[in-house]
Amino acid sequence: MDSEIKTWLFDILQSIAEIESYFGDRPKKFEDYVKDTRTKRAVERNIEIIGEAVNRILKKDIQFSIENAQKIIGTRNRIAHGYDKISDDLIWSIVINHLPKLKTEISSMLE
Repeated sequence: MDSEIKTWLFDILQSIAEIESYFGDRPKKFEDYVKDTRTKRAVERNIEIIGEAVNRILKKDIQFSIENAQKIIGTRNRIAHGYDKISDDLIWSIVINHLPKLKTEISSMLE
């Protein structure tokens, strides 16, 4: 595997780990997330990093396969350029439903 792609894959995993760390050992509750602006911004920033890493990977190797790659990149662009159109529901859905799958996928690529 190309060393730059490997670095970007590690960046994705690091961002997912950071997002997970924001919740600590307590249960992930949407109500708590919505009230915590700092955590929301930190999560959004890490999702931007994930999207940028995926974008760089695909620019380097268009054949590289990451599930939902275009949606990940699109979400990054929406956060960066359409920040006022990002809903807490959307970000929460990514955190709860999509990041665990992405973590598993990227981890298996790096094994």
